[in-house]
Amino acid sequence: MASLRDLGLSEYEARVYRTLLSTGPTTAKELSRTSEVPMGRIYDVLNGLEGQSLVRSQTASRPKKYMAVEPATALSRLLDDKRRELEETIGQYEEIVDQLEGELESAEPVEEQFWTAAVGEAETIDLLLERLSAADERIVMIAAGTSPQFDLGEVGDRVAEKLEEATERGVDVSVLMTRGLVDSLPQSVGERYRERLSGHERFAVRTTDELDGTFNIVDDGEVVIQVANPLRPGEVFAMIDLKDPEFAADVHEEFAPRWEEAEPLSF
Repeated sequence: MASLRDLGLSEYEARVYRTLLSTGPTTAKELSRTSEVPMGRIYDVLNGLEGQSLVRSQTASRPKKYMAVEPATALSRLLDDKRRELEETIGQYEEIVDQLEGELESAEPVEEQFWTAAVGEAETIDLLLERLSAADERIVMIAAGTSPQFDLGEVGDRVAEKLEEATERGVDVSVLMTRGLVDSLPQSVGERYRERLSGHERFAVRTTDELDGTFNIVDDGEVVIQVANPLRPGEVFAMIDLKDPEFAADVHEEFAPRWEEAEPLSF
C-alpha cells in the first residue's frame, strides 16, 4: 500500500501531515496530542515539513498555528524532490562509469580464441546488440534474410539505433543485404536509415542477391553468426559469437569481392 514514507517522509512527518489535513489549522501542542507525536519532537517535525513546503505557519498568531498544504501540491513537491534526487544519483553513477570505463579498457585485450552462444529469440537479439555496441573500429553486416519469429520493426529499429551510435563514436559500418530483405523492412526502419544514417561518411549499404547466411564481423576480430533452425528452415536457432582474428580475416576476404560487386542502396 502506498505511503508518504515512500516519498521520503519520516513516520512522524507523515503522521503530522495527515493529522493536519484532518484538523485544519492548529497549534503545535494540540497537534502533538492528536497525532501522538511527542512534544519534544513536534517542532523539529514541523520545521522539517515547512522546509519541504508541505506545511505553512501563521507566525502572527499566539500560539503559532500550522496548516497543511493541499495534497495535490504537497505530493507534486515530494515527487519533484525525488526526481532531483534521482537525477543527482544518476549523474554520480555516470561519473563512476566514465572513470571505470577508461580504467577497465586500458587493460590489454586477450587475443586467445573464444566463443559463446545464445539460444532463443530474446537472447540472440541481446547478443547481437551487445556485440554491435562493443565495436571500436568497424562493423560489417551481411544479411540474407530474417527470421519470421522476429518483429522486423522492433529488431530493425534497435539494430539501426546501435549502428547510429557506432558511427557517432567513429566506427565504420558496412551493410550488405539482399534486395528481398530490403523490400521486407518496415517503413519505420527505412525512415530511420534514410533520416539518420543515409549519407553519413561512415555508413554504407549495398545490395546483392549473391548472399547465403546472416552474420556480422566486428573490429576484424570476431564474427557473430546467425544459426538457422534445422527443423524449421528460415527461423533462427541460435547466435554464435566467435572471437578469432584469423577466422574473421578469412570471412572478410570472402566478403570483400561481394561488396565490390554489390549495388549501392539509395534511400
